Parts: sequence; C-alpha cells; structure tokens
Amino acid sequence: MGYTETDWLAINTIRTLAVDATAHANSGHPGAPMGMAPVAHVLFNKFMRFNPKNPDWVNRDRFVLSNGHGCMLQYALLHLFGYAVSMDDIKAFRTVDSITAGHPESHDTPGVEVTTGPLGQGISNAVGLAIAEAQTAANFNKDGYKIIDNYTYCFLGDGCLMEGVSSEACSLAGHLQLGNLIAVWDDNHITIDGDTNVAFTEDVTKRYEAYGWHVVAVEDGDNDLEGIEKAILEAQSVKDKPTLIKLKTTIGFGSLHQGTHSVHGAALKADDIKQLKAKFGFNPEESFVVPQEVYDLYHKHSAEGAAAEEEWNKLFASYSSKYKAEADDLVRRVKRDLPEGWEKHLPVYTPSDPAIASRKLSETVLSKIEGGSLQMTSSHPRLGWVHMLAATSAMVCVNMLWVLS
Repeated sequence: MGYTETDWLAINTIRTLAVDATAHANSGHPGAPMGMAPVAHVLFNKFMRFNPKNPDWVNRDRFVLSNGHGCMLQYALLHLFGYAVSMDDIKAFRTVDSITAGHPESHDTPGVEVTTGPLGQGISNAVGLAIAEAQTAANFNKDGYKIIDNYTYCFLGDGCLMEGVSSEACSLAGHLQLGNLIAVWDDNHITIDGDTNVAFTEDVTKRYEAYGWHVVAVEDGDNDLEGIEKAILEAQSVKDKPTLIKLKTTIGFGSLHQGTHSVHGAALKADDIKQLKAKFGFNPEESFVVPQEVYDLYHKHSAEGAAAEEEWNKLFASYSSKYKAEADDLVRRVKRDLPEGWEKHLPVYTPSDPAIASRKLSETVLSKIEGGSLQMTSSHPRLGWVHMLAATSAMVCVNMLWVLS
C-alpha cells in the first residue's frame, strides 16, 4: 500500500483549504472535511475512476456527499484533481453566483453528481445511482463487453442515518443486493447540537446488517490509511451486498476544538487556524496554499482516469460494431433523448370511462412506457422495472430517470 509524506501533505492540504475557505466566507462547516480528509484521499486517489476533462463519461465511478454541509471537502477534491473548479472558485465559497455554493449543486459544479443538503437525501440518491448502474449493466453488458461496471461511493454522517428516507432506501439496497454501492459512515459522534448520545444511541451496525448490508469497521480513520484501503478493497470484494464502512474519525481534526460540535457549523478562529497550519507544516501567515507535489500527485491519478476512458471508448467502438442496436440505445439514453414514438404507447381515457384509482392509473402509465416504448424487461434477477419504480417512491427514483429517458 505504501503511503508517504506526500500523501499526508495532500490530506493536510485538503484540510487547510477547507479551513481557509470557511474562514474567508466566515461561514460553513470545516469539521467534516478535516475529519474525512484521510478517507477522501484514499478513495479518490486509489480507487475512484474518473476523468476531470470529461465529467460525464458514462462509466465513471459516482461519488455522493450525503453530509453535504461538508461540501468544502468535495470542492477541494474537485479543484485538486483538475476539474473546472479554480482556486478563485474556492475563494468564492458561499458567495452569490459562485459554483462553490454552501452545499453541492449537481447542475452548477463540474464533478458533483447529486445535489445534497437535506440529510438522508444523498445516500438515498446513491442507492438510486447504484440501481441504475445495475439495471443498465444487466441490459447492455455482453460476454466480453463489460460496458458498465462502475461503483457508487457515498459519504454520510450521523444525521443522514437518523432520517427515515435513508432507512427506506438502504433497506431497498440490501434487498436488491447492490454490491456496487459502498457507503462510508463518518462515525464522529457529533452533530451540530453536540454529542450524538443526546438523541442517537441505536446500534447502526446491527441495523445495516439486518438490511442485508456488509459492514466493516475502521477504528482509526484519522491515521490508518492502510486500514481504510483494506476496508474499501473488502467492500469491493463483496458482490452480493452493499457495504457500509463504519469509519471512526475526529471531527475538526487538528483544531484546538477537535472532537466537539464547535467545529461543526462555524469557521475556525484566527489563532486556531495559525496553530493548525503550523502543526501541519504550512505557513500560518499564508492562505489557500497548494504545494506543487500535491497537484502532481492528484493530476497523475486524473491522467490514469483519462486513459481508462480512452480504453473504454475503444471497447465501446468494438461493442457498437457488434451490437449496434444496443449501442445506439445506450447513446440515446446518455443524450437523454426519448425513444421515437414513445407517446403512442400512452393510454387514452375519456369522461365516459369508469372511475379508476389514481394509483392504478399511474401503474398503467408506467407499465405502458416500460413495456411498450422502452422494452426494458430486465435480465437482472432482482431488478424488474415495475418492482423498481413501485418500490423507489422517494428520491431514489430520481436518479433512474436517465435510464428511462
């Protein structure tokens, strides 16, 4: 695995960027980015497959920051890996018309897959993304042509686990045996109100195991990079269950107030920032500093992602020559074009028709669209369309629309 001083320099650069941006805005949540910087570094630099020059590559891995208040973590990563998020954008954190808003916005910021903010929403959307990947793979992959095989990764906090919508979505993920979904729980025992013990004392591990998830724990998320890497590798090896990685971290790691709710929803004070930078080997008098070796490290991985996309393009070109109809259909879906004549399959009703419950009308319309114009009877044993569309009644289905349209 072999981690070096450069890895720790990169981790601490993520932390100081989050600290500087929230301090400059005098607003935001520095604690989560500081605590999750190690796992973010391992995930993005060792595992995530993406090309910052083409954020829309269809077979990229997806990342969802469910605890979206910690968005400076994601903004810092996007900037460092070479997405179209400049240092000026980082400095404009939480200002009007900035692409680095107070929460991740999918249509404003390159590389942000899902708009997150309301707790529980992100992990629910991540379940939807994983369903869409499994469904698409089941319909388009052929022997020798694994066109779709990406992972969906999600970071979430205690607040997300408290929300009912996340429970429903994660129960469905376990039922569907989504081995392509890997969630990392930032187990820092802190909410904006204080210690989680004031309101949240359930055994999350047992709950997720009961949902049908694989659960693995990392006891020292602040320092154990090898343990984090092993946990992700273990999660990838489990093909018939989603995985929850229970990662114990210290919120606001490095701050004078680390481990408390003081670093959750407010910028660090000037004296705290100075001691933190000195502790991490940065000049306390400088802000928004990125050492060149950090850019070099991350841009190397981004170049590997670009090369992976190029190899995929060659595979898809071969696939297109052999399975033209399927390739054309996948391209149409990625372009979000509807099938020609889709509206002809919709049922027609008149005032003289007998009364029918609205839920039955909805079922009929969905069935006509699915069975008539899209002809998408799944080859995946657990992913029939009618079941999925009926079961994913909340935010999960939003992320399936790209497959339908």
